[in-house]
Amino acid sequence: MSTAPSEGITYAAAGVDTEAGDKAVELMKSAVARTHGPEVLGGVGAFAGLFDASALKSYERPLLASSTDGVGTKIVIARAMDVHDTIGQDLVAMVVDDIVVCGAKPLVMTDYIACGRVVPERIADIVRGIAIGCEMAGVALVGGETAEHPGVMEPDDYDVAGAAIGVVEASRLLGPERVRSGDVVVAMASSGLHSNGYSLVRRVVEHAGWSLSSEVAELGRTVGEELLEPTRIYSQLCVSLAESFEGLRAFSHVTGGGLAANLARVLPKGLAASVARDAWDLPAVFSVVQAAGSVPWNDLESTLNMGVGMVAVVDPSEADALIAASAAAGVPAWTLGTVGADTGLPMGPDVVRGAKGVDGGTVVLSGQYRA
Repeated sequence: MSTAPSEGITYAAAGVDTEAGDKAVELMKSAVARTHGPEVLGGVGAFAGLFDASALKSYERPLLASSTDGVGTKIVIARAMDVHDTIGQDLVAMVVDDIVVCGAKPLVMTDYIACGRVVPERIADIVRGIAIGCEMAGVALVGGETAEHPGVMEPDDYDVAGAAIGVVEASRLLGPERVRSGDVVVAMASSGLHSNGYSLVRRVVEHAGWSLSSEVAELGRTVGEELLEPTRIYSQLCVSLAESFEGLRAFSHVTGGGLAANLARVLPKGLAASVARDAWDLPAVFSVVQAAGSVPWNDLESTLNMGVGMVAVVDPSEADALIAASAAAGVPAWTLGTVGADTGLPMGPDVVRGAKGVDGGTVVLSGQYRA
């Protein structure tokens, strides 16, 4: 029978270093504080984050919108490259850009980091990235938790998750109920792969025999640099567009499932959006992944965003102005297609009807991608 050490078993001996956790908090405090406006009370370190919701009194019928997400296996790339200050932007984007789809303004966010061992500098880098993302999104980072899980996770393993809450006036709620036949579908460019499909992408990288430091001419940089490109955050732009364009019907955040499946979720049953694949130049990373892995095109587009990170459905009279407003904000945008009656085409690789449990509209893809 084993015996305990003569000095007794401590929490640190069991693998949890509370002093390291305290150091990590000190290293991240200033970055977190920069996301706080006068609405945030109490600062860093309280048991719960406090946000003054007095501004909601001006709403006639405020609806709270919430979302939670992670960054999937993209985190494997961050760990392998020992670069931890960008994954936080990915986390913020995945959470807040789901919230703005309904027209809600994100207000507050919290994060959760699980790790095998607290390395203060690494945790601080992750949280600094989250804080930078929150500044970009206009959202307050009001709380978080770092949990050390020795014996459950390897010492250098970690994972991140986040949750956010936003608000929208009920009368301004965006969604399928607003979409009309004749509306225009507008694409807003992604910054790259974003944070979906990395299990496929990592398998392709392995198949191609590339390392993360491999230079790929078509990409103009290393594989690792391309794969770690942060997810674009659309929230402030989308909130601004929702406030400026009365004819804005819906947004769709293009995440897991690809463009067609996510667009179908915000269309009403009985309507179909036509999407022309040749309406934009396919960014190099997508054609590189396809060619390196001989990935079937339909599989690729049902997994990756194909260069479109957010979609807006808008009245045709405002489509050009919305495209211009997006471009002025630094996000290239273009017309993808139009909405019309669902003609009942049979389901297939080019026809997606409803998705993710939503009995929604239909998206019909046509043409071929142009490089």
